[in-house]
Amino acid sequence: MPLSSPQTVDPCTLAAIDIGTNSVHMVIVRIDPLLATFTIVAREKDTVRLGDRDPKSNNLTPEAMNRAIAALKRCVELAKSLEADHVIAVATSATREARNGQDFLAQIQTEVGLTVDLISGPEEARRIYLGVFSGMDFQQIPHVMIDIGGGSTELILADRQDVRFLSSTKIGAVRLTQDFVHSDPIDATELAILRAYVRGMLERPVDEIKQRLKPEETTVKLVGTSGTIETLATMTALQTQREVPNPLHGYSFSIKDVRDWVKKLAGLTYQERFTLAGLSDRRAEIILAGAVILLEAMTLLNLDRITICERALREGMIVDWMLSHGLIEDRLRFQGEIRQRSVLKIAHKYRVDLGFSQRVAHFATSFFDQLKGILHYWGETEREWLWAAAILHNSGLYISHSSHHKHSYYLIRNAELLGYTEIELELIANIARYHRRSKPKKRHEDYLKLSEDHRFVVRQLSAILRLAVALDRRQVGAVDSFECKYDPEYRQLHLHITPKHPDDDCALELWNLDYKKVIFEEEFGVKILSTLAISVYL
Repeated sequence: MPLSSPQTVDPCTLAAIDIGTNSVHMVIVRIDPLLATFTIVAREKDTVRLGDRDPKSNNLTPEAMNRAIAALKRCVELAKSLEADHVIAVATSATREARNGQDFLAQIQTEVGLTVDLISGPEEARRIYLGVFSGMDFQQIPHVMIDIGGGSTELILADRQDVRFLSSTKIGAVRLTQDFVHSDPIDATELAILRAYVRGMLERPVDEIKQRLKPEETTVKLVGTSGTIETLATMTALQTQREVPNPLHGYSFSIKDVRDWVKKLAGLTYQERFTLAGLSDRRAEIILAGAVILLEAMTLLNLDRITICERALREGMIVDWMLSHGLIEDRLRFQGEIRQRSVLKIAHKYRVDLGFSQRVAHFATSFFDQLKGILHYWGETEREWLWAAAILHNSGLYISHSSHHKHSYYLIRNAELLGYTEIELELIANIARYHRRSKPKKRHEDYLKLSEDHRFVVRQLSAILRLAVALDRRQVGAVDSFECKYDPEYRQLHLHITPKHPDDDCALELWNLDYKKVIFEEEFGVKILSTLAISVYL
């Protein structure tokens, strides 16, 4: 599936909102599609402590949700006042892990009128990479990126060609402060336990990074993003040179500086930290845990210096939006195909027969294209979901042939498919799950939790996928092509099927099509009539 051509030629204003564990951030940019660049117009930040979950129920608290919703209302109002053409929003660690996370997103939709995409940890890391890469020249040096959030820490290894490794680990400044810091100032035992825990959590992703470095790559650059690391950089700059560089982007400091800050912060009470230049009141509460994460990461990576990049997740969201709309410079074009490459990578992992699945995907998208505007009105986004589901519909065979459609759902839903939101993964998994056996039913738990609009998508696209699977029943490519002709008077859909070999009657395909067409007919309210092209020899 090649990149689409630019969908807009006029400059536009885009607002990107990141609903994190500690804060709600928004950046508003002006995009120039001809130059494939963006200029930051405004920034907004509110510390909402969404990660202050109820320890017993693991729910987001009403107080935290109300703080976040109030912040989001302010963000949306600011975006409107600056005449933003589009507002995009994502939620990360705190919402991902909370039992009532989906309810919170529904509440945002109702009260703010904002649709929020829930993204996975690896997808969060990928978008951080996009943000950093859009603002730095990697040259020929591999870069390790670290983003310390409130609930998770992302570690990424990349070069100027592509990402080599993405990880998201459940350690963050808010989470660790809640779980490990119970004395003020922290006592020696608590600090030792905190450091040991962080080190243990970081060992696996750090080992993965080291394994992906080539023997000749002796120079590696460490880049830090987001609030915790920027605060440590600001405090270091004020202490060493009495002023903060403007911009902070490109400023670097050493592991010794971080080690000194951990030692100093550990000896101060919460109130005493307020006196430190460059440290805000709300950040003072969680800065020690964040500094410990950075110190342990730099120690394990054996990197003694870190450079600040002021672009991170929010800017990555903007770059991702530009990629999806075909508005990007060549050096990031490879990332524009991340969805397709990620689907094919997962297909390879689960030993999918790619020849078969690509034929099914071709048939499915051909049905989609021929029937668009006639039996359905879905767009390019839904077409891509159908393609992904078609490629992966048989992945469940990796586990077992019995009920493999259900296994396909599980594997797709839990695969690290990059470029997709959590709801998109849910939709793709459901579409694949219903390529055989029973049609979607409201008593099916994973189907039931979808919105009514999303259930409609699943019903229609899975019905199309069933026909596509039927047309390659023997998995030998017997059908070369087909043509759809719709008769609105009699609500009949005529399929004129051309076999690959003139002497092949495609009997098994036609039988299977007749068997599987019932659900399609019920969903679209049509009757399917199939005919096979017959060669005439003169």
